[in-house]
Amino acid sequence: MSASDSLLKPLYRLYEDSLVRGLNKDLLPHHIGVIHDGHRRYARDHGLPDYEASYRVGMEKFEEFLQWTAEFEIEAVTCWLLSTENLARPDEELLPYYEVLKDLFDRIPNIAGGRDIKVRFIGSLDLLPADLVASAKKLEEACSTGSRRVTIALAYGGRQEIVDAVKDLVTDLLSEEAVAESVVDRIDKDALSARMYASDLPDPDMVLRTSGEARLSGFLLWQAAYAEYSFVDVYWPAFRRVDFLRALRDYTRRTRRYGR
Repeated sequence: MSASDSLLKPLYRLYEDSLVRGLNKDLLPHHIGVIHDGHRRYARDHGLPDYEASYRVGMEKFEEFLQWTAEFEIEAVTCWLLSTENLARPDEELLPYYEVLKDLFDRIPNIAGGRDIKVRFIGSLDLLPADLVASAKKLEEACSTGSRRVTIALAYGGRQEIVDAVKDLVTDLLSEEAVAESVVDRIDKDALSARMYASDLPDPDMVLRTSGEARLSGFLLWQAAYAEYSFVDVYWPAFRRVDFLRALRDYTRRTRRYGR
């Protein structure tokens, strides 16, 4: 830690305390979606030897983030750790990341409050290596009864989720031998919502994206229609508690209109 960092650290702590005191706990989001963006740019900007090093920093940050959300009793978080588009990256990027994810999944039950969460994975896990899927399933089993919900999106794409929901609904309707006109009439938003990957979760109140990119990139396209968005300029590995507190503060100051 540099001398300047040593001087700034207590100042940030005072600022964080001030932010916490100013938060209206009754207005905090119940469900937060997170796009953990910026690992590769972080590696380049910080002169790290490879992307794996930044992935490891980012997943350590992920563990911290789970503890921050526990601190404020956030009931549910949905975290996008790998998109279907990411799967097109070369093996020299993907394979180390898979190893980092397996290490993360092994650690989560042992972090503070790890047993108090219920973990579920969504996405096209059939596209992933068998050992990574096995690690994900092991984590689901280890964290299956907690009160706070942690949903991890792996090999996930929002458009594919909607396509899968439509296919499931049409398949169900056709299995009832419904006539074509009846099938069309019974395709509505409630029927599709019930077939999303995590249909028992409430829609996210807030979607947070790091790295300064101001787009959804396909994340929870159906569910986030009326979410409040928070686009944070820092890369995910550099995301701090103070950045999270600012995002919560800004959220509590907004008036949610739900399109009205």
